[in-house]
Amino acid sequence: MRIYGNRQIKTLPGKKTRPTTARVREALFNIWQRRIEGCRWLDLCAGSGSMGAEALCRGAAAVTGIEKNPRACAIIKDNWQRVVGEGQSFTILRSDVVKHLISMVGQEFDRIYFDPPYNGGLYGPVLEAISDAGLLASGGEIAVEGGRSLWVPLSIPGLEICREKVYGNTILTFYC
Repeated sequence: MRIYGNRQIKTLPGKKTRPTTARVREALFNIWQRRIEGCRWLDLCAGSGSMGAEALCRGAAAVTGIEKNPRACAIIKDNWQRVVGEGQSFTILRSDVVKHLISMVGQEFDRIYFDPPYNGGLYGPVLEAISDAGLLASGGEIAVEGGRSLWVPLSIPGLEICREKVYGNTILTFYC
C-alpha cells in the first residue's frame, strides 16, 4: 500500500484488517486538507495505521492510534516511525477502543478517524464514548467509515452530522 508522497507502508496479510481504500483516503484528505497541519489526530481501530501515517505525512503534530490486534500494533509502529518528522509525535495504544476512550477524559483531538469492523457493533458505543469523554476539540470533526449496505448514521447527543460522502460501497459520515 502507498500513501502520500508515494511512500510504501506495510499491512497485515490476509483479511484481519481492511485498509481504507486509496480512493476514500484521498477523498478524506482532500476534504480535510487545510485542517491537517499541526492537528491532533486520533485513529480508532487503526488497522495498518495508513490513515495516521498519511496524517503525519501531511503535517499532523500528534497522532494517536488505538488498535487491539498486537500484530497490527507492531505494523503501525513500524509504519509511523518511517514517516514521523521533526516536531511530530505518535502514540500507539493496544487496547479495546471503547474501554480506552472512556479513560481519555481531558484529552482533545482536532480530527478523529474511526473505521471499525463493519459488523463489530462498535459504532454507537465508540461515538458515545467520544462524546461523553469530550474528546473532540472545538471546531474538530470525526470521520466515520462504514459499509454502504450496513452503516446507518447514528444520532449521538453532543455530536451533529455535518455531511456524508459516498464512495462506491463506502460511506464517510462526518460528525462535528
